[in-house]
Amino acid sequence: MPARHPDLHGLAPDTCPVALVIVDVITDFDFPDGDALLDAARPAVAPIASLAERARATGVPVVYVNDNRGRWHDDFPAVLERALAGPGRDVAERLRPAPDDYLVLKPKHSAFFQTPFETLLDHLGTRMLVLTGLTADVCLVATALDATMRDFHLVVPSNATAAVEPADTEAALAYLGRVADAETPRA
Repeated sequence: MPARHPDLHGLAPDTCPVALVIVDVITDFDFPDGDALLDAARPAVAPIASLAERARATGVPVVYVNDNRGRWHDDFPAVLERALAGPGRDVAERLRPAPDDYLVLKPKHSAFFQTPFETLLDHLGTRMLVLTGLTADVCLVATALDATMRDFHLVVPSNATAAVEPADTEAALAYLGRVADAETPRA
C-alpha cells in the first residue's frame, strides 16, 4: 500500500539516495571531557563544513542530529543558542545549519533511537549515509550500528569525526569498517 503522505505533507521535498548526517556538533561542550573533546573536534570542523557545502550544492540532504542533553523544553534553535554562547561557539558558528537542512533532536546516543530520523530517511529515499560529527566512539558508533541493522550503506569520513582521544577515533573507525562495512576515506 503506498504511503498516504509520501512527502511528509510537503515538509520533505528532497529525494536522494544519499544523505549527509552531522551528529552532535552543535553543543556547548559543558560536560565531563568537554574541553578535551572541543580540542579534538576543531580539526574535523573544516572537513564537515566542506562536506555540508558540497552536499547542499549538489542537492544532497544535510541532516543535523543533535543530542538534547536532557533539556526536554529545548528545540534546535535553543540548542544552537546555547552552543553559540559556550566555549565551542566557533564550532557552532562554522557548522550552523542552513535554512533548508533537516534538524532532528535525539535523547540518547543513536540518531535512530526514539526520533523521526528513520521516517525522514524513508521519505527522502536515502540508502547511503555519510556520517560525520561527534563522538566517533559513542554516538557515531551507535548510529552506524543502528544504520547497519537497517541495511544502510555507510561512509564515515575519517577526518570528519573525533573522540576525546585520537586513539578512540582510530579504534571506532576501524571497528565500523570491520563490523558495519563502513567506508572510511578522508572527506
